[in-house]
Amino acid sequence: MNLLDILSPSCIRAPLVAADKRGVIDELVDVLAAAGKVSDPGTLKQAVWTREQTRTTGIGHGLAIPHGKAAGMSALAMAIGKPANPLDFEAIDGQPVRLIVLLASPPERTSDHIQALARVSRLMTMEDFRQRIYSASGPEEILELIKSQES
Repeated sequence: MNLLDILSPSCIRAPLVAADKRGVIDELVDVLAAAGKVSDPGTLKQAVWTREQTRTTGIGHGLAIPHGKAAGMSALAMAIGKPANPLDFEAIDGQPVRLIVLLASPPERTSDHIQALARVSRLMTMEDFRQRIYSASGPEEILELIKSQES
């Protein structure tokens, strides 16, 4: 799984406008919708929020990976957001979140969905990469960091 296959430059928002968990999820779904990746943003927002209520996707080390599946999506899609200030995402380590990677897919693409979650998680276990992406000043720098790992 190469993240560049599912990430468009227009789907990186840094800084995010929203300052709370629900707002960030809605903003990132709207980013995907504006890029033409989601035909029914309302359904996807509800799917991601419902999943988030089951168990937090704040996985620790400043990262959250909210995700959901929704009908009407033609392919796996990803949006990345960096909050203006670290925000409470009820992460499992109790630490604020510094990067949010939203994954969305059609219901029948479970394998791709899981592969993308695993790839993001693996990238973010690399301390140097994680610190550089948290320090990135904008969308272009975030994209270049991902390109450097995926090529």
